Amino acid sequence: VQLQASGGGLVQAGGSLRLSCTDSRRTSSNNGMGWFRQATGKEREFVAAISWNGGHTIYADSVKGRFTISRDRAKNTMYLQMSSLQPEDTAVYYCATARQAVAGGGADNYKYWGQGTLVTVSS
Repeated sequence: VQLQASGGGLVQAGGSLRLSCTDSRRTSSNNGMGWFRQATGKEREFVAAISWNGGHTIYADSVKGRFTISRDRAKNTMYLQMSSLQPEDTAVYYCATARQAVAGGGADNYKYWGQGTLVTVSS
């Protein structure tokens, strides 16, 4: 597995979690990366993306102001700090490596996907 996502779990509404995504093969250093999520019975949706050097980030409207994406290239790891979590944030969260240095929101912009980590927010 190239991308390993971790950090999911059960949290109460209003709480916080930090997800991590480690690239074990170190092939993402010059590529953008992103987070997506998929709730049960719903389509996979874009959450956030970050450029190769961390200088550019984009977010889905639903998470703006609550989630922060970052990366540590030296550690080949990307993070998603999630705050003010709500039950509607419950989903399996996937990390992905983009095809280009700057990542967009479309899933077809990504070439490698992690296995996902489950986030459950209780009300």
